[in-house]
Amino acid sequence: MHQYLLFSPEVAAARAAGKAIVALESTIISHGMPYPQNVQMAREVEQIIRDGGAVPATIAIIGGKICVGLSEQQLELLGTSPDAMKVSRRDLPYVLSQAKLGATTVAATMICAELAGIQVFVTGGIGGVHRGAETSFDISADLQELAQTSVAVVCAGVKSILDIGLTLEYLETFGVPVISVGQRGFPAFFTTESGFNADFQLDTPAEQATFIQSKWSLGLKGGVVVSNPVPAAEAMPKDEIDRITAQALQEADDQGITGKNVTPFLLSRIKQLTEGRSLATNIALVKNNARCGAALAVAMQSTQSPH
Repeated sequence: MHQYLLFSPEVAAARAAGKAIVALESTIISHGMPYPQNVQMAREVEQIIRDGGAVPATIAIIGGKICVGLSEQQLELLGTSPDAMKVSRRDLPYVLSQAKLGATTVAATMICAELAGIQVFVTGGIGGVHRGAETSFDISADLQELAQTSVAVVCAGVKSILDIGLTLEYLETFGVPVISVGQRGFPAFFTTESGFNADFQLDTPAEQATFIQSKWSLGLKGGVVVSNPVPAAEAMPKDEIDRITAQALQEADDQGITGKNVTPFLLSRIKQLTEGRSLATNIALVKNNARCGAALAVAMQSTQSPH
């Protein structure tokens, strides 16, 4: 077993029993939402996955170990500690070797999930190509991770704070298939539609599982984006979120906010400008993704591929 991996009793038992397991990131807890909503959301999402017949494995770096599956106390620690570092691929060796507290991004969670043999990962939204990237070169490490790490990522698309067209172009260049669930359109996190289409529409967990296993059994390494739109009843109006996003982006620019600080600033500002409605939408879409991811993991397990 990998020297850095530490499985919770629940996840260890699931591995021994050959049960479906779903990876969950921890940056959404430490950096994505305020306390106590972040910890409450994490617990509810874990329960949705259990109710769907799979076992949740929230991943974080604690005490020099990649913890796969967290206790109540560890969730609280991540939700309240100001010291939790946001960990991507480049940060993993530092946070592990220095025994720092680390919350995993999409990229780092994918790496840890693959190390742990977990094929399905549920998140809110993936990172992407930032607006103005043609001069700033600000492109999320999530996209390179999707190009090389064989984990299926269930998300509600990408946030409208990004350049969605360029994000999809980048994924196409690196051979990452983008599936949509229940619609042809690629969702934009707070809204069901981005104005762009996904590559393929596959509505059932069985179809998605067969597609993913076909990809990997062909020796085509890398992830698959399973984009699952926020339920229409809980989505935000597109024109409103576009207007607020433009305002928040301008404020970030005016204040000289750059790099990994941009997304937390924008999400916090959008929450203020929508008087909390964006947070409610964020929680709703993560829960919806958990339902989709649990069903996919169960389907993957029942059709067992050689991967």
